[in-house]
Amino acid sequence: MGKQILLNLLILYLALLLLIEHFRLTKGIKIPLFDFLFRDKERAFMGGHVFFALGSLIAIGVYSKEVAITSVLFITFGDLAASLVGITLGKTRVKGTNKSLEGSAAEFLIDTVIGIIVLKNLPVAFLMALVATLTETYLSGIDDNLSIPVFAGLSAELMLLILAL
Repeated sequence: MGKQILLNLLILYLALLLLIEHFRLTKGIKIPLFDFLFRDKERAFMGGHVFFALGSLIAIGVYSKEVAITSVLFITFGDLAASLVGITLGKTRVKGTNKSLEGSAAEFLIDTVIGIIVLKNLPVAFLMALVATLTETYLSGIDDNLSIPVFAGLSAELMLLILAL
């Protein structure tokens, strides 16, 4: 599917999500079969799925195809690995955060593998994975489903630009 069609579908999806979130947050309407998916912190605020759609939209709209794909895969699998490993095996807290070293390491590992496979460029994949992991670990107050693709993708595009000079 072409980039413009994909962007149009994502915009339509985002608009639908925003409409659903409006009714959920202002009218208290619960969506059957989906309400249980919300974490406690998301029940009174916009859900991470909205930020995922927005982060994907930005990545696909702004970055090269490979960087965009990598960014979306990072928020899909790297963030998931960080959560699963951090919750189940996380014992060592990263100073100043509520994150675990084990979860951060899992994200970095998964993101690096994804980056190498998609980008086929080890230095760019490494930088992108490092920025994604640092963003997930230290940047609070902004949903990581939005911040990871923006910052990781930007770091990759800047590095590719520098390498091209």
